[in-house]
Amino acid sequence: MTWAHRLIEADWLDTGPADPIPWADAAELTPRLGRARALGYSHLVVYGDREHYANLLWATGFDPRFEEALLILPAVGTPLLLVGNECEGYLRISGLYKGGLMRGEVYPPFSLMDQPRGHGRDLSTILVAEGLTAQSHIGVVGWKDYDRPKQSDLPSYLIDLLREFAPVENATRAFTRLRAQASPWEIAFFEYSNVAAADGMRRILFGVREGLTDHQLAQQAGYNGLPMACHWTLKTGPSRVSLASASGNTVRRGEFFSANVSYWGSNCCRCGWLASDASDAPAGYVDEFAGPYVAAMAAWFEHLTLGRAGGEIVELINRLLPFDRFQIFLNPGHLISYDEWPGSPIYAGSTEPFTSGMVFQSDVIPSSTTYSSTRMEDSFALADAALRAALAEQYPATYARIEQRRQFMTETLGFVLPPEVLPLADLCGIVPPYLFEPNTLIAVTQS
Repeated sequence: MTWAHRLIEADWLDTGPADPIPWADAAELTPRLGRARALGYSHLVVYGDREHYANLLWATGFDPRFEEALLILPAVGTPLLLVGNECEGYLRISGLYKGGLMRGEVYPPFSLMDQPRGHGRDLSTILVAEGLTAQSHIGVVGWKDYDRPKQSDLPSYLIDLLREFAPVENATRAFTRLRAQASPWEIAFFEYSNVAAADGMRRILFGVREGLTDHQLAQQAGYNGLPMACHWTLKTGPSRVSLASASGNTVRRGEFFSANVSYWGSNCCRCGWLASDASDAPAGYVDEFAGPYVAAMAAWFEHLTLGRAGGEIVELINRLLPFDRFQIFLNPGHLISYDEWPGSPIYAGSTEPFTSGMVFQSDVIPSSTTYSSTRMEDSFALADAALRAALAEQYPATYARIEQRRQFMTETLGFVLPPEVLPLADLCGIVPPYLFEPNTLIAVTQS
């Protein structure tokens, strides 16, 4: 289809609050270990720290709060999670640990500087006890993969010791792709976090007033206690810097504004001009920039279908939003999980197919020296008929809200959504170009 943009006046969808989803139990977590073991290693070693927590969280239901942690997952037997001093009491957050399906042990060097370290076994002794030998087939999971399969971002004191036993392989890409197959529980949990993030963004955007500082505006987002998937930002003013935090700038008509609110599984981002209409924004902002962007996103949704190769989306966006005008440097969409960017099958030349359970961030970021940017950044799950049926049966309220969003996006905003595309927040598809009039929205129509 060919898409064109149009401006409409519409109230924003409001499906109401989402009830918190109880944390993952052993029944949810145990199959994940089975999938990790199916990668074929005699020992899979998963590292985590405060910044790079998501792989451990997915596998165990535990995230290291202040320290480092290490999961040793043997092909057969009960896994062992090594933690620092302060995380020992936090181990019981894991349904595996509570159910006796994972052991926990304090490894003092994972603790912060100057804490007691005179207790506990040394790591070499632990690895020997866990069955590592010269014949072991060791896979390590850190944060990223690299061109050389034996390179790893694990700290040198860990990776060097593991290499004393046997060669290691970087299993990070394969492991993170396991996380891309969300279960009904994960989709429901991510929907809950997206509702919270979108609600915070809604309060920010409807609270925009001249004279407020960015600190005052950020406070309107609230905070519901969930951990964050990435840093929150809010920027305005002539000295604004992308990705920066609020810094005391004042909201002024005719300037640009952007913000994001993020929890585990969500990152809701919007930007636009502090304007009431076209007279307060750069000439042509909607017709030359933001409107074509929303029309391109209509095609993005249309092509977000099961089995499609990720490289096709790159070609689509490059054609609809040429680089010389829209300067899209990053992938036109990526996966989202407990971390904001675990990877993406959408890259140039990608033959990776979209599969049921993937949760995508509609993170297509244009930039311009004239128009700055525009944004429609939310989370969407891909689910085949079986996964949709399971979600509807296990979490009927979640599924009902998703259906309302699909209806709003199609009937009010004009998008065409394949049946497998599940919008996880009420803001999905909503782009207000003039932030002093948030009910003025960019919609699309087939041309």
